[in-house]
Order: sequence, then structure tokens, then C-alpha cells
Amino acid sequence: MTFLLLVFLILFTNKKIKNPLNALIRASEAVAKGDKSTRLEIKPNQLSDMRMVSYAFNGMLDNLETATNELQNWSQQLEYKVQKKSEELGQAQNELINIERIASLGKLSLSVAHEINNPLSGILIYTKLISKQLTNQELDPVKKEAMLKHLKLIENETKRCGDIVKGLLDFSRKDQNGFEPRHLHEILHETYELMSHPMKVANISFLADFSAKADLINCSPNQIKQICIAILVNASEAVGENGEVLIRTLNPDENHIRIDITDNGVGIAEEDIPHIFEPFFSTKEKESGIGLGLAIVHGIVQSHKGRTDVKSVVGKETTISITLPLIRT
Repeated sequence: MTFLLLVFLILFTNKKIKNPLNALIRASEAVAKGDKSTRLEIKPNQLSDMRMVSYAFNGMLDNLETATNELQNWSQQLEYKVQKKSEELGQAQNELINIERIASLGKLSLSVAHEINNPLSGILIYTKLISKQLTNQELDPVKKEAMLKHLKLIENETKRCGDIVKGLLDFSRKDQNGFEPRHLHEILHETYELMSHPMKVANISFLADFSAKADLINCSPNQIKQICIAILVNASEAVGENGEVLIRTLNPDENHIRIDITDNGVGIAEEDIPHIFEPFFSTKEKESGIGLGLAIVHGIVQSHKGRTDVKSVVGKETTISITLPLIRT
């Protein structure tokens, strides 16, 4: 009887306690491995305690699955909202870039308009001169040569006006293409030609020294032109009449090219240097600047994976450096 009782207890324990516990352990291991569909089988002849444990375990898994699904949905919604906000911020940044470009274009136009008047006046004068000469039917070789010389002058001055206007139109045009491989010196030569007119009108000595040996970069050409013009406009305002502005390039190492724009103007106070790239920060108390120029410059340089540095001595000079990565060939 003792032996039979012992066998009965062993079988009863295995069936009613051990087997359900093993099933609980296997289910727990499956859940730990990421199987959220695992559930314990509940049999009608189970012990009440084991049935309660199974119900509680299955309920816990149901709640866990519901919470996981909610987290996934929330994560997807959050990701979508972040994407939408990023797109909105990108659009806002593009609009700010365009606003600052228009502001710089306005400043350029004021000085360029005066510069265009000079060749236009020459064209008008020589056109009237040729018109008077044409009224005389007798044209000797000397007069003919003079007329041809005047016509050539008119042609050259007209082309110069066209180049000035073309530079302004190119600068004002919105970027429609992405980044592309370009030689930086080509962009800087165009920028120099565009800025040489307002610098000349303001009686500022504008110098260029493009000494970098490697200059191939991946960029948006119009944005590179914009950041250089923004810095050059600030430099021209800082030096005033009879000042000097220098733009030069060099290779600090084999993987980068650096643009240095130096002026001998009023300089920037040491405590202001950490803030000059912040939006709406401006040291131009009497000017109409709204403090977006250098903030836009900083954003564009960052989008080109570059770095911006500033060195300044009050009353002596200021140098703004832009370091950009090269395309290694």
C-alpha cells in the first residue's frame, strides 16, 4: 500500500504540478526570446492554484502584447511627426536662406546700380556721337576708324552691364539642384567679380589670393556664393571708406580647403564672438541688419560638413574662416 501510494503521489505530482510548471517555464523562455504569441493551455481538470497561475500568466502576456502594440503605434506616430517637423524646419531654413539672399541682393543692387550707370552713360554719349557722324555722308578713313573704335567701346560697355546683371540674377535665383562637384576657385572668381563693383563704389581695396592647390568640393554653388557675399558685405560695412578686404584660399591639410575673409575694420568684441552665429544676434545697432546673415552662413557651412571660425582684434582686423572637405581624386 505504501509503495502504491508513493507511485500515485509521484504520478499525481508530475501530472498536476510538475508538468504545468514545466509548461510555464517553457512559455516564459519563449516570451523571453520574443515570442509574444505563446499562451498556456488551461485544462478543466487542473488544480485551482495552477489554473489561477495560468490565467494570470496569459493575462499578463495579453497586457504585454497590447502595451507593445501601443508603443509601436506611438513610435510610428512619433517618427511620422518628427519627419513632418524636420521637413517643416527644412522648408523654414530654405525660406530664411532665400530671405537673407534677397536682403544681400538689395544691398548689392544699391551699389551696382551706380556702377551700371557709368557704362550706360558712356554708351549714350558715344551713340549720340556716332549718330552725328553718320549724318555726314562723307566719311574719310580717319572718321571711319574713330566710329569703329566708338562702336567697340559701346560693345564692351554693354557686355559689362550684361555681366553685372547676370551675376545678380544668378545670385538671386533659388537653388534647384542638389550638391555637385565644383572647383571652389571658379565660384570664388564669380563672387569676386560680383562684389568688386560695390567694393569699388565704396572706395574699398578688394584683394584676392586663391593659393590653394586643391579646390574640388561637393557643394551647392549658389549657397557657397551666398555665404561669401554675406561675409564680404559685413566686411565692407565694417571697414568703411579706404578700407581693405582680402579673400584668400589655402589647404590646411590634404583633405580640406579653407576660405579666409579678412578686413581691417572695427573688429568684434571678444565677448560677442561666441554669439555672432546665433539667429537675430547683431552688433549693428545703427544698421538695418536683423542678425540672420551669419546664422545662415553657419547653417549652410554645417550642411556642407564644414566648420566656421572667427578671429578678431578690436580696432584692427577680423578674419572669418570657412573650412570645407575636399573631394579626393
